[in-house]
Amino acid sequence: MAALLQRKYPFELNGNPAKEGLLASAIVFLILFFLQPFGFSEYDGNKFLVSLSFGLITFVCSLVLDTLIVVPLQKRAKTWRIWHHALSLFIEVLIIGLFNFILSCILFQYPIKLGAGLEMVYWTTLIGIIVAVLSTTISYQRYMRGQLDSLLNKTTQEQKGIQVTIHDNRVRENDLRVSLNDLLYVEAQKNNVAVYYADKGKLGRKEVQTTLSAVLDELDGYRNIFQCHRSFVVNLNSITSAKGNSNGYVLELGGGLATVPVSRSFVPKLKSYIA
Repeated sequence: MAALLQRKYPFELNGNPAKEGLLASAIVFLILFFLQPFGFSEYDGNKFLVSLSFGLITFVCSLVLDTLIVVPLQKRAKTWRIWHHALSLFIEVLIIGLFNFILSCILFQYPIKLGAGLEMVYWTTLIGIIVAVLSTTISYQRYMRGQLDSLLNKTTQEQKGIQVTIHDNRVRENDLRVSLNDLLYVEAQKNNVAVYYADKGKLGRKEVQTTLSAVLDELDGYRNIFQCHRSFVVNLNSITSAKGNSNGYVLELGGGLATVPVSRSFVPKLKSYIA
């Protein structure tokens, strides 16, 4: 959980606060008007207008908080992480709950008492934690299925110009020397491996008599070289998209030049590479 909270929150920071606030207010309105919780069903007045009032307060609070506080903090932060987003969402829910409590006291003519206020804080805190955790986790996992490449700490610039050699155990002249940034993946076959690489916008391929474990040993020290399957080693820098879930991923490499699988057992390790 701690590692998950430290990961980079992947969404763009220039979202639409008005759209997000409108969605939150619509949810509040629909819950109050149709489900009528907290004894609201016993209210004799105009339930539609009252529900709309709570939705409006939610919209205004969400819009103001996002525009004046959350978005500026996102832009100032060097890296906006999941725990930042979850905390800001929790605080937002707490403040919205406070203003809705004040509105309920005005509409229903309840006295504003400390005990009632503390009870509101208690329930809003519980609800806020649930909303923050579920919303952040679901959004993150949904985004990750298609945009894993944007979350990885890539080392392309650091490895610019680096050449690596994959040695052939049978014929030295058959050794493959390739730019590390052009290397896409290596696939184990019966008695050798097939090395795939980007070659002037096309997919290059060469068979070398060696083993996948030997390739891993030769490329040891390069953090972007990752075994994603018992038969595949991939260059994380070459990932351009990913689809899948906790059961496994399919990685697109080199802008569509190739795809490789990530088996279920290697998914947790892959996630550990995320910023």
